[in-house]
Parts: sequence; structure tokens; C-alpha cells
Amino acid sequence: MRRREFLAGSLGMATVPFAGLPAALAAMPEPQFPPDFTWGASTSAYQIEGAVTADGRGPSIWDTFSHQPGRIVTGENGDVACDHYHRYIEDVALLAQGGFKAYRFSVSWPRVLPRGRGTINQRGLDFYDRLVDALLEKGVAPWVCLYHWDLPQGLQDLGGWTNRAIADWYADYARIVAHRLGDRVPHWAMFNEPNVHAIFGHAIGSHAPGLTGWNNYLAAQHHQNVAQGKGIGALRSERSSLRLGTVISLQPVRAASTRPADEEAARRFDALWNRANLDPLILGQYPGGLAEAFAPLIKDDDLAMIHQPLDFLGINYYSRAHVVDDPNSILDRANFGPLPAGTETTAMGWPVEPAGLFEILTDLKGHYGNPPVYVMENGACYIDPKPQNNQVDDPRRVSFLHRHLLAAQEAMQQGCQLKGFFAWSLLDNFEWAEGTRRRFGLVYVDFATQERLPKASYHWLSRVMASNG
Repeated sequence: MRRREFLAGSLGMATVPFAGLPAALAAMPEPQFPPDFTWGASTSAYQIEGAVTADGRGPSIWDTFSHQPGRIVTGENGDVACDHYHRYIEDVALLAQGGFKAYRFSVSWPRVLPRGRGTINQRGLDFYDRLVDALLEKGVAPWVCLYHWDLPQGLQDLGGWTNRAIADWYADYARIVAHRLGDRVPHWAMFNEPNVHAIFGHAIGSHAPGLTGWNNYLAAQHHQNVAQGKGIGALRSERSSLRLGTVISLQPVRAASTRPADEEAARRFDALWNRANLDPLILGQYPGGLAEAFAPLIKDDDLAMIHQPLDFLGINYYSRAHVVDDPNSILDRANFGPLPAGTETTAMGWPVEPAGLFEILTDLKGHYGNPPVYVMENGACYIDPKPQNNQVDDPRRVSFLHRHLLAAQEAMQQGCQLKGFFAWSLLDNFEWAEGTRRRFGLVYVDFATQERLPKASYHWLSRVMASNG
């Protein structure tokens, strides 16, 4: 089972040519956004930092998982990745040169607390000190994500996200990082994609820590929800001026056929993927189809703890989900099904349908009170050519981003409170179970030499950001 993504037609305004693009793309409407719109790029610690044993960092579940034979398609691991730990100055310069005004990065929990709790590794915090200061010096606002899937292995040995005690361990970790960086970092996301982490890491086992089973999914999802609430409370107590939120992967769900069984599977999958995160956070309850399943895990004040006021909601959008009823699926009989005939796809096999971003944003407006929203990840994997004449041409990625920005623009015109857009990703990186063979970056990385080269998509987005500034 695999995440999928998608696309649709263009919506628009005035056009602008762009050198090097096919005429059809050059003639597309230029996206239009308010002057105070936040433009950024995102990365995650394990996918780019490398230096997995440097300066006291402890092992994470992804270190363990990626070293197990057969777990990563390419046989690679994240030991070096993009070597960002040693090359962060170069990467900050790429952000500044491109005109990015914000950078969402994640903090590696085992770099700060090598065993997940107990003794603080000050050298790990020193790295993030240096990174934040370098960003600020270049005029790039740092946005911290506290957890992007790299749980300390020491906590996994105690049950990880299936152990209820982890919510308190997480809150302690969040407080430590905010105490160190909160004087310079105003925006904080508690989690990145807790739903993906729960489903892929704890139900079907294709991501770290490689657990399987419905009960493991339920425990991981609920305990991340509780930890999210406790983390928000801890940071508000630490520094009341912080702007706090979280980041969830959201997908409109479609039945892959008109069969009643598939339509019911789509409703179940929507509850599982989207509503099990949004409903407790914003409405204070689990969705009806899953409330009974989560009930044994819920303690007296859990729902109140999860139902925290947010300053912003981050969303990651890549695709719709096209779903079929599958009696053999571990995920409540729901599974990804065939795509509609003729659907455009990325190199990951994900459908390209920008209209789904419009659907997500308008759903948040219609059903969840229209919260302030930032798109924290949007991008695409394509088979990029190797650099020629110091250039990497990636017109399909430009087209993908262009069409999604137009869909975002249309949602804003309908009254959605979209406040910013962060591209995924700044760099080609270690793409989890796919290794380095799958490239999402705006910047090409030669993993043998660690040389960086901005792609055409980087230059195109730089132009768009400048014209909307």
C-alpha cells in the first residue's frame, strides 16, 4: 500500500512567460497571492542531516530500520543523506538566494536526547542554535517541527508510540527544545504527518519501526494525538508568545468505482486517514466510524487534552486517495485501488490532481471553522536528468507546482484562510523506504559528491515568490 497524489486543470489570471519551459507551461496564468503570504521550503532531519553518530547523537528508529536488510528498496540508509549537518551553511544560502522567506525543518529527537529522555545532549542543541542563527542572519524565518518520524530507539525499546507514557516523554522533549530556541523561533509544529507515521510505521510495517497490526495503529495514532496536546500545553507554558500548530497529511478520498462496497470503504478510509487527526484536534471527538475502536485507549481527560486551540494548521498535500473495499486490508477493509483511466502520475505512481488541494482547503473552511492554514509540503517526484551545462531541467515539476498554486489561489478566492506555501523539498534527499532513487528536491543533490545544483523548478519558484512579494 502506498500514498498517492494527483492533478487537475488550470485556474487563473494574467500570464507570464518563463524561459526554458514548453510554450503550454509558459502561457499558464501566473499565481497571485497577497504581499504577506509566507513562502518557504521544508525538509526533515533524518532525510537530510546525516552525521548519525556525530556529537553525541543517539540512534533513532530509522537508523535501526534502514540498516535491516530488505527494508530500503535501494539498500541504502540515512547515515550520510545530504550531509546537511556539516553543510547547513550552504543550504541556508540556497534558501536565501532563492528568495525563500521561511524554512521548516525538523529537530532530531535523538540528537537532543540520545536515549529519548534523561540527559540532554547540549552539542545536539548547539547545532540547531547555529542553524537558527544562520537562517536569521540571511533573513529566513525558522519554523521548527518537533517530530518527523525519527523516534529515539531507546524509547522504541520501551514500546514507542504504543506506550502511553510517551506522551509525557514527548512533552518534556518539546519543552527542552523550546527553552533553547524559543527566543528566536516563533512558529512551532508539534508533528509531521502523525497519520502516515501511525499507518505506515505501525499498521503495515513499511516504515520504521516496522510494526504491523490494527491495534498498533490505534495506539500509535491516539498516543500521538495526546502527545500533540501535551506538547502544545508545554510550549505555551514555556513561552506564551509562540505560534503553535501541527502538520497533517490530508487527502480527499474517492471510491475507485461506483460499487456500494467501495463507496463505504472510501468513507472508512476518510475517517482513518483524515478525520482521526482533524476531529479530535478541532472538534474534540473521534469520527463516528472509529470512535468505538479508539474508546478502550481513551482516558478521562484525553479528548480535552487533544482538543487544544491552534494558532495555525499545517497540511501536507500530495494527492487524492482512490479507494476500494479490500477484505484483506489491515486498515478497516480499505485499500488504494486503481486510478481513473488516463490519470497523469508522478514517478512514484501517484496521481496528479491539483483540484484535490482546493477540496481539502474548502473542507477545512466548511467543516472545521476555517482555521489559518499553511501548506507545509507540496511537491512531486520525477526522474530528473543528470545536470548538463550546469542545469537540471524539470518542467514536469514546474507544471505540478504551478497547477497546485493555482488551485490554492482559487481556494483563497473562495474565502479559505491559506497563509503560506512551503515546497517539498528544498533538497533531493533520503526518501524513506525508497532511498535516494526518488527525487523531490528543488535542488539537485549528487549523493556521491554532495554537490548541490538548483533545478529549473527552484528558479521558477524563485520568480513566482519575487513577483508575489
